[in-house]
This record gives sequence, structure tokens and C-alpha cells, in this order.
Amino acid sequence: MTVVDADVAALVRDAVAGPGRVVVLTGAGVSTASGIPTFRGPGGYWTVGSEVYTPEEIATRATFERAPEAVWDWYLQRLAACRAAEPNAAHRALVRLEEALGDRFTLITQNVDGLHRRAGSSAARTYLVHGDLASMRCSAECGAPIQPVPDDAAAHPEALRCERCGARMRPHVLWFDEVYDEERFRFDSSLAAARDAALLVTVGTSGATTLPVLVVETAVAAGAALVDVNPEPNPFGELAARLERGAALRAPAVEAVPALVDVIVEVLR
Repeated sequence: MTVVDADVAALVRDAVAGPGRVVVLTGAGVSTASGIPTFRGPGGYWTVGSEVYTPEEIATRATFERAPEAVWDWYLQRLAACRAAEPNAAHRALVRLEEALGDRFTLITQNVDGLHRRAGSSAARTYLVHGDLASMRCSAECGAPIQPVPDDAAAHPEALRCERCGARMRPHVLWFDEVYDEERFRFDSSLAAARDAALLVTVGTSGATTLPVLVVETAVAAGAALVDVNPEPNPFGELAARLERGAALRAPAVEAVPALVDVIVEVLR
């Protein structure tokens, strides 16, 4: 059976043939084929002494202030896994889509693994709405610029101090007890792209965080077609299945995303 059948292909062609933006919203499912564990999966938990932290507990400002070394240990382990991974066919297909669409394309990603950018997605059209695991910033907000996490940070924790004020650096990610903003997490830009979308493709996301939900609601309210790619049931897929201009593809990202990109690129020729 073809991943993208004739009805879905017709829906996508119709959406892309007119004006408007193609917006792709990605979650952890786009990176599973690269070996990156999902945030809330078995690799997401962390043990400190005899205490087991869930992601919702350890990925917070409150825990960082109480146990910064434990938080950094967890993030450095995740960063090592991300740096060892390689972009997969879904990441590469989205680069090809951006090259075909230019400024009609926006990629909004919940992922902090850096694989979209390493695959070749541009900084200008890729919105890292949950931050970047490979970057860090001053926890005291002294105004020092965001900078890369050193490769040897695990062996040299002194490198995780702000060179300007001496405070601890922190991972440049959005924690559970923090809120989105435009400057760091492209909140307003993401919603603007959603309002301008002719087609929204959601890929491998459980729809469990605020901004992705708002992006989907905003795009659908503005009349965009919605295609959800996810082998697992999820709220976005359920919504897409109910819409006249929607479709839910129960397939892995590495299969469905390249197939969808093929359909869109063919329309543009």
C-alpha cells in the first residue's frame, strides 16, 4: 500500500497549488529513526542517588536551582546521544522541501536535538520553539550571548560558568515551569506562520505542549489543510481525520515525509 494514497495526494496538491505557506511542525517522532529516544520514553528518566526524576520534574528551573549538577548531567547525556546521531530521510526530505518552496516554507520544531539544522534546514526558516540542546546561556540573565555547549563539558564542569559574570550557565531549552517568548522561542513568529498556512503537516508529535497546539488550532481556523504523520494515535491525527481537508497517515516519518515532499515538489515544477 502506498503511504500517500491518491486522496491524500489530491488534498496536498490542492493546498499547495494556491497561495499560502507550507508549515511543517515536527516532534520527537521525526528523530526516532536516527536513534534519538523520545523525551518521555525510557531514556527520558534520570536517577540521582535513590531518587528517580521524570522529565517533567528534572527539566525545570526549580530543579536546576536546587540541583544544577544533576540537571546538567542529564542534559549532557542527552546531548551526547544527539551528537552521535545522524539526520535521517525525513530530515533530508524537509531540506529538499525548503529548497523547493523558499520563503513559502516554515519549519517549526519541538526537537532540541539539532538534527534539522545539521541536515541543512536554514536558521531563518527553522523555528526552535523548545530551544537547542547544544547551546547554553547565563542562568543569571546577565546579557552574555548564547553560546555552544563545549564538547568536553562533562569532564570540565568549570566550562559551564558564564565568562561574563561567573554564574552557572544553563541549557538553552524551554523548561516545564517556563513560558514561550518570541525572542528565544519564536512564539509570535510561529503563530504568524500558522495564520498564513495553506498546508500544515504535523510529524511525530504527541501534541502535549502549548505552542504546537496553538499552531494547529490557528492554522486550521485560518483554513489550512492538515496532514498528520504519526504511527501512533494522537490529538492532531484525530483532528485531521475529522476535517474535510485533513488526513492522518499512520506511518513512520522516514516513509511518509519523503513521499509527501515528492507530491509537493511535483506540483511546483
